[in-house]
Amino acid sequence: MQWVKVLGVVVGAAALLAVGIILGHYAISKGADSTASSISASQDLDLEILETVMGQLDASRIRENLRELSREPHLSSTPRDEALVQLLLQRWQDEESGLDLAKTFKYEVLLSLPSEEQPNSVTVVGPTGDILFSCRQSEENLTGEQAGPDVVPPYAAYAPPGTPQGLLVYANQGSEDDFEELQTQGISLEGTIALTRYGGVGRGDKAVNAAKHGVAGVLVYTDPGDINDGQSLPNQTFPYSWGLPPSGVERGSYFQYFGDPLTPYLPANPSSFRLDPANATGFPPIPTQPIGFEDAKVLLCNLQGNSAPATWQGALGCEYRLGPGFRSDGDFPADSQVNVSVYNRLELRNASNVVGIIRGAVEPDRYVFYGNHRDSWVHGAVDPSSGTAVLLEVTRALGTLLKKGTWRPRRSVIFGSWGAEEFGLIGSTEFTEELFSKLQERTVAYINVDISVFANVSFRGQGTPPVQSVIFTAAKQISAPGHSNLSIYDNWIRYYNRSSPVYGVIPRMGTLAAGSDYAPFIHFLGISSMDLAYTYDRSKTSARIYPTYHTAFDTFGYVENFVDPGFSSHQAVARMVGNVLLRLSDSLFLPLNITDYSETLHSFLQAAQEDFGDLLQQNGISLEPLVTAVDKFQGAAADLDEQISELQKGTPDPLQVRMINDQLMLLERSFLNPQAFPEERYYSHVLWAPLTSSITTFPGLAIAYSTAMNTDPGSAAWAEVQRQLSIVVAAVEAAAATLRPVADL
Repeated sequence: MQWVKVLGVVVGAAALLAVGIILGHYAISKGADSTASSISASQDLDLEILETVMGQLDASRIRENLRELSREPHLSSTPRDEALVQLLLQRWQDEESGLDLAKTFKYEVLLSLPSEEQPNSVTVVGPTGDILFSCRQSEENLTGEQAGPDVVPPYAAYAPPGTPQGLLVYANQGSEDDFEELQTQGISLEGTIALTRYGGVGRGDKAVNAAKHGVAGVLVYTDPGDINDGQSLPNQTFPYSWGLPPSGVERGSYFQYFGDPLTPYLPANPSSFRLDPANATGFPPIPTQPIGFEDAKVLLCNLQGNSAPATWQGALGCEYRLGPGFRSDGDFPADSQVNVSVYNRLELRNASNVVGIIRGAVEPDRYVFYGNHRDSWVHGAVDPSSGTAVLLEVTRALGTLLKKGTWRPRRSVIFGSWGAEEFGLIGSTEFTEELFSKLQERTVAYINVDISVFANVSFRGQGTPPVQSVIFTAAKQISAPGHSNLSIYDNWIRYYNRSSPVYGVIPRMGTLAAGSDYAPFIHFLGISSMDLAYTYDRSKTSARIYPTYHTAFDTFGYVENFVDPGFSSHQAVARMVGNVLLRLSDSLFLPLNITDYSETLHSFLQAAQEDFGDLLQQNGISLEPLVTAVDKFQGAAADLDEQISELQKGTPDPLQVRMINDQLMLLERSFLNPQAFPEERYYSHVLWAPLTSSITTFPGLAIAYSTAMNTDPGSAAWAEVQRQLSIVVAAVEAAAATLRPVADL
């Protein structure tokens, strides 16, 4: 009965293809595209169109886009944010350079905002209740752009209101280990205020870890040793260099999950069920407030107690001590305390996504997504407006060709301007929740460009293994800014490289965690995703990110003078995005290299064998099933890759192309298991979930192993190791099955 199965598959797939072509035919406006009648099912990437788009992407236009986007602060849901919604709609509906369709998706989401009536404050209070010192409540107005009613003062979004007061301790980066070190040194943390620095762990984790140890309130600052290469004087920092000024304060969301806090796994529509805010999880448990390093210096350099470990020292010009409390020979009486007064409020606000669509000519039901968030903490010239400026230029170039009737993609291209990202990837997450089934069934890949240019030295690519090849292909075709004789690929490999057992020395791709809007696409939907940007040379700076990140100093002038004078790196990112997007949308066979996943799986397996193998064996747990599964995957991937190569030599049947492309598209979904990390919201991808272990391997297995390694054989912890191993084996075997011939179960 094998022929019956094959016939059923062929007939069903042919019907799907026919429906797709019919939908594509009627979806295209006849007056808008004179080439529609000549499009065939064999439409492939047009290299002339590709070169035309590369030539049309203009640095000066990107510059003007950025000037307009960052002209005013545009915190999510504010009038200026809504004005930018209208700007995007206007551009994407333009008669000469617009898209087929542009619309908004609005959600009612829970945001955390500081009180206008009662500003948050941090003060040193003397023994008699006198206020001896007050930290700044706003940043210094250095360029005339850091003041005004639309500049939100520094605050920790979602930190609860409260006014804790206690002795100050220094807790380094606020990790669990940091607080345990303080206790090891005999410091009682109950009722204290912990001063921490950014880095090491997530913002919200600092408050969670502190609360576990009885800390009453948390302060967070950016140490100049972590962001400015030690420079901290006013004349060494912005506006004289790209360094963070002493009064600069990093704002940010301290919510530990992503998406709207009250509607997990549901779109935040007015009719949706909402949790009671009092019962919602993921908020910091204690009041928390960020401050600038000029104020942190006053507090930290007056602490008494033991000297902090060498790795805890920073660049404030004094010896960092642990506390608790101030020294008697300092600026404050020894028994002075620190008061942290937080008056944040929770409020339901409307947040908007703007979505633009270019309908595909042959496969309109296959989507290539390109997204960037729109909202910022203040002016947001780098984050995110550098990305939005590039997005607008790419859509202008493509829209112009579309309106002239000289191009229409094979597959549909969907552009997303996401709202409320800064509060926890809210707009993109709500969108994926609302359209979960459609997006998971139809989306080929997701391209994310959040910050398009951190600095102007080298390209930076992050993504899942299948997208590595298409990124490399594009990078080899485009000249590196300032290096006419070097491609982006050649320049990239000079700064960030690795040795691959398959390819030799190649540029190093980063992995995707949850730092931007790709997170719901990869972790929740299982869509092959990437994040593209230009960045700096990490061997020349200790900065963990560009210095004015999330401050009021992230302005157009900052970008033009220090980040990317001439905007050539912005243009390079635009060309990379346009090139990758066209290859994904127009290539007959999807340019997703599945064999690159074999290298990743083998690397993960080898790490597990080397670091876990002996102890696993002692506890009766064998890695052999995983070895077999990885071998199956490698064989299936190689076979499918060979089949594609053979078909590319001839004129393949459209049905064959469709079936193979669906295998390539659906591979990433095979690695999803909603039960793998039940305590982690939205994380379903068994390979790319957050990894707390230092060993780069399967995250669930690594986390379970680290918990079990000091427990007795037969414990529940070792049972969890076995469960996580089984989850990984099942996922890899499912992935291998996805790549085998469709009629072969």
